[in-house]
Amino acid sequence: MRHGLTRTTAERFAAIALGHVTREYPHKPGIVFAGPEDVRPPSALHPIFHGSFDWHSCVHGYWLLARLLRLHPAMKHAGEIRALFDRMLVPEKVAGECARFAAPAGRGFERPYGWAWLLALAAELRQADTVRWDEAIAPLAAVIAKSFAGFLPIAPYPVRVGTHFNTAFALHMAADYADGELLTLLRETTLSWYGADVDCPAWGEPGGDDFLSPALMEAECLRRLLPPERFLPWFDRFLPGLAAGEPATLFAPAAATDRSDGKIAHLDGLNLSRVWCFRSLAGALPLDDPRRPRMLAAAETHLAAAMPHLDGDYMGAHWLASFALLALDA
Repeated sequence: MRHGLTRTTAERFAAIALGHVTREYPHKPGIVFAGPEDVRPPSALHPIFHGSFDWHSCVHGYWLLARLLRLHPAMKHAGEIRALFDRMLVPEKVAGECARFAAPAGRGFERPYGWAWLLALAAELRQADTVRWDEAIAPLAAVIAKSFAGFLPIAPYPVRVGTHFNTAFALHMAADYADGELLTLLRETTLSWYGADVDCPAWGEPGGDDFLSPALMEAECLRRLLPPERFLPWFDRFLPGLAAGEPATLFAPAAATDRSDGKIAHLDGLNLSRVWCFRSLAGALPLDDPRRPRMLAAAETHLAAAMPHLDGDYMGAHWLASFALLALDA
């Protein structure tokens, strides 16, 4: 039975996120300290996104809340989310976030993972019923979009890991925001980096700290950015054994053996991101395609392995619900 995003589940996710997006400590800084003036509390460095252990997790915590509010506007936490956004998504705080990227050492800050999530948040706020949130975040989104436009033409190779540096994930998430020249650049980069890939063995999966499947994330990136007539032949070549359950390593959920270890806890996220990819990719196939039932069954197995662990140790609780929403909303 396929699970979807019920109101009860949405309220569970919202409660988790509201519990950490303004929690300042513990905090893992991702900045380069240019001098003693940068040694300040997280909320002084990041006026909005100082919670959730690190900057990018806080950004996608806000994305989670924005999407939940849109999908379930009558849920019991809706008022808390609106009050949070009214308090935090204001021009003066956004200007403080922009300043981090304008700093001399800010060029590579949160590239590409945090960049991608910020654009995903901006895309979600465009659909919100409160225009001022969209208008407030727009200058920061413009900074990130410009950063993508400057970086992608000089990046000669993709990064094919299962962690934050995965470029397929970044291209995919940025696409919801992009249009015009930026969207064209995302598509051209996708083809340049991945268009010739065939017969992916996925032999290195899962890595010990993966929260993305390099193979499935690449495929999902191309599904998102290419038209079906171009994607489907590529997909046939890229993972030709899916109907037979190959590569087998993609079909077995990863085991997180110690969820108090932040790296090992990533493996719960891997299971959730595989659900997202399996469901989205299966949805792009013809209804009678023999790959569909295998992929959807694998999605259910992975979902069952991960869902009980969203709000346990803080090493997972500060971020996993966002990936659970990607999985359920696929």
